[in-house]
Amino acid sequence: MGTDEFWSFIEAARVDATEERPFDVALVDLLVRRSKQDILEYEERFGELHGAIERWDVWAAAYLIGSGCSDDGFMDFRAGLIAQGREWYERAAAVPDSLAEHPQVVTAAADAQDQALFCETVNYAAACAYGRITGNDDDFHEAWDRCGEAGAALERDAADMEESFDFDDPQEMHRRLPRLSALYLPEGDDKPSS
Repeated sequence: MGTDEFWSFIEAARVDATEERPFDVALVDLLVRRSKQDILEYEERFGELHGAIERWDVWAAAYLIGSGCSDDGFMDFRAGLIAQGREWYERAAAVPDSLAEHPQVVTAAADAQDQALFCETVNYAAACAYGRITGNDDDFHEAWDRCGEAGAALERDAADMEESFDFDDPQEMHRRLPRLSALYLPEGDDKPSS
């Protein structure tokens, strides 16, 4: 599955999603219609895109939007960015502060909500679909391990995350992410508002 096909697949799941059938459910339902090999290829693309935005500046955006953000939370945030589709993913990858324009982020900031764009279950869509096909939840992990280089290719070094900085320094956050900081960290506040 190439990158363009991956994004077409994400868009199809977005179109199929409803309030009663959230994106992650629509995504799994689409994946189970594909071959096991297609699911593994989907996971490979997902991992590449997920890893490409494992950067301090993106984490800082997640920290503001989520009123704090753990390692696991950052995984969920990156999955949520992928779930937003190619346009928002690429905008956030290029300039994380552009998320200040995302409708869910704007609404969440106004309502003092802290989970906009976080979507844990998207991380496990391929494993869930593979398990539904085979009837065994462990089959995905065994198949993924057999892919060999997949796990190694997704490993990232802390140096790959670019320059780290203190997310609890309001001046630094205002300097690096001015639009998101204006939404979540009014001047004079020490921590993101929730």
